[in-house]
Amino acid sequence: NDEFLSRVIALESASNHPLAKAVVRDGRSRMLEVNGIPEVSNSEAIQGKGISGNVKGELISIGNLELYDQSGGVPDDIKQKVLDLEKEGKTVMLVKNDKEFSGILGLMDTPRMAASSTLEKLKKIGIKKMIMLTGDNQEVANAVAKQIGITQAYGSLLPEEKVERINQLKKEEKKIAMIGDGVNDAPAMANSTVGIAMGAAGSDVALETADIALMADKLEILPFAIALSRKAQQIVKQNLWISLGVVALLLPATIFGWANIGIAVVFHEGSTLVVVLNALRLLGFKDKYSNM
Repeated sequence: NDEFLSRVIALESASNHPLAKAVVRDGRSRMLEVNGIPEVSNSEAIQGKGISGNVKGELISIGNLELYDQSGGVPDDIKQKVLDLEKEGKTVMLVKNDKEFSGILGLMDTPRMAASSTLEKLKKIGIKKMIMLTGDNQEVANAVAKQIGITQAYGSLLPEEKVERINQLKKEEKKIAMIGDGVNDAPAMANSTVGIAMGAAGSDVALETADIALMADKLEILPFAIALSRKAQQIVKQNLWISLGVVALLLPATIFGWANIGIAVVFHEGSTLVVVLNALRLLGFKDKYSNM
């Protein structure tokens, strides 16, 4: 009903988690009266587990089974409903007020439309190993991974467990890039070689932690960002060789009198112009996979 939805939306509005945003968006579409969303106070995010806060003077919490297993447990009938929903590939959250559980939220994760094609592009530019790390349950992780073509997926991970997984991968691979958009992804991004945040949809913490921010909520620009980074590195190396080469030629030529100061200055400034023009090529960069 609207009263239940209004309290859920109020509390989830205080969270930056992608699932919370989905609940707010869908919840509003189901309400008959969208102007009746109450204020929430003293909201507290419990990383990897849920959120709590006061709504209309009542303490409300929304979270996963693990949150409530640590605070008195969950009745067997409710726990069974949660397990049944999880077997269907849903991410399940329980809603509880001061006295009792008042509802169950079941969310089905659907991959972005561009997810599969983006992964194919990443493979074509040389990214061979891709792994999914998620706080959603393992059944959801497996279902989504199968849809988009990822062979390794790890579910039910808390933020610190994502960090442990990243650290383990760093021992196996030379360089690790972590792409995320939520508060729960930030610690893992900080521990990876390169952290990449989805800029438009990402939380403030994720954006502050990331080394790279994609300034649009489009996963398909990730291959372009990688290709652009590689091209920038290539041009930096070219410019270094140009600069060092000119200096290596002009220095002995000037010392031994083979070239006067005027000619040396002209060549030096000319090389600077060449370096600038070479760098400007990045402004028109297009990789061959951009429009595929």
